[in-house]
Amino acid sequence: MAVEVTKLPSGLTVVTDSMPHLETAALGVWAGVGGRDEKPNEHGISHLLEHMAFKGTKTRSSRQIVEEIEAVGGDLNAATSTETTAFYARVLKADVPLGLEVLSDILANPTFEPEELEREKSVIVQEIGAAQDTPDDVVFEHLNELCYPDQPMGRSLLGTAKTLKGFDRDMLQNYLSTHYRGPDMVIAATGAVNHRQVVAEAHKHFASFEGTAGPKPQPASFGKGGSKVVHRDLEQAHLTLALEGLPQAHQELFSLQVFTNILGGGMSSRLFQEVREKRGLCYSIYSFHAPYSDTGFFGLYTGTDPNDAPEMMEVIVDIIRESVETLTEAEIARAKAQMKAGLLMALESCSSRAEQLARHMLAYGRPLTAEELIQRIDAVSVESARDAARGLLTRSRPAVAALGGGRGLDTAVAFAEGLTGVRDKTLLH
Repeated sequence: MAVEVTKLPSGLTVVTDSMPHLETAALGVWAGVGGRDEKPNEHGISHLLEHMAFKGTKTRSSRQIVEEIEAVGGDLNAATSTETTAFYARVLKADVPLGLEVLSDILANPTFEPEELEREKSVIVQEIGAAQDTPDDVVFEHLNELCYPDQPMGRSLLGTAKTLKGFDRDMLQNYLSTHYRGPDMVIAATGAVNHRQVVAEAHKHFASFEGTAGPKPQPASFGKGGSKVVHRDLEQAHLTLALEGLPQAHQELFSLQVFTNILGGGMSSRLFQEVREKRGLCYSIYSFHAPYSDTGFFGLYTGTDPNDAPEMMEVIVDIIRESVETLTEAEIARAKAQMKAGLLMALESCSSRAEQLARHMLAYGRPLTAEELIQRIDAVSVESARDAARGLLTRSRPAVAALGGGRGLDTAVAFAEGLTGVRDKTLLH
């Protein structure tokens, strides 16, 4: 693999990884803007802009955009997250210039036609409704609100019917011109690509994205913890717990990731083995850690019978506490092997590799090599993982959100709040 990086005069960065044995390419534009950049009256605009990028330009209708790519066997897609928005394509190697030209067109020349805008608002309102019908989506929305109160990071990426109603063409265009600036954007291309060609096409088609970097979002502030119990008549009780984690560049990040994997990262994890395999208290249980630029989010989810919720959460709390001081060499080795395998497998996928490179450029300002990442994983020890776990349990109070029926939820939440020895509860009925 040959990773090359070029910064254009506009400030936009081009990063490629040529894989000569492939006949296809993955390419995309990643902008360092997402849900956390939105003002209160802009709630949901990042996601709406992602949708509207495909709804027509000055030279193509929405139908022409997709037909032109699909006519050569390619496909287009996009995604919005808390800190980034991505627009990407998968094409044959001969069609890399076309893919880049179409991506530039939808970002540089969108028309935001009023009829298309109203139609897409309606689509997203339906998307919001679908999310509200999905309990594990709903419970995480409540959890995010607890973790980041009165902050963009605590709000749903989809927005609300009310905020969507207020968006018009001018607001979308202003948001695009404010946040989509060359220094905040990365073009990543992997697979059957030639770096010089990609740079030339990017220079030609993305010249309008220039100037200084866009405004920075407000710093994240993890909340004071506490809990929210939402009673709803459901077959299952959905339980979530969160603690403040670590930012992307923190030196202990990989140690915390190893601890998270040992705790609830797979079928061999302590939570899965004890709660599901041994006790049969649930079908699904897992933990994860999401690092951001200036904070991190450790999360845990499980769903169980409402009557089993108290026992479930008591066991979970005991396992977390016990795990901090009883991690073993075998568990550390297994978690590290899983992380390295996941890293190396991602290198074999064009799409995953392009996303990885873009995220590295936005987070670190350079692509990290596989050797660097493996070295960081290998450096994790039993003691460093324990230290990271201790820090996790002392950095913040737990935030706990539960959704479902039965009286057991309040008791379960009380157990979870006791994880770090502090309780502060708000109940919603």
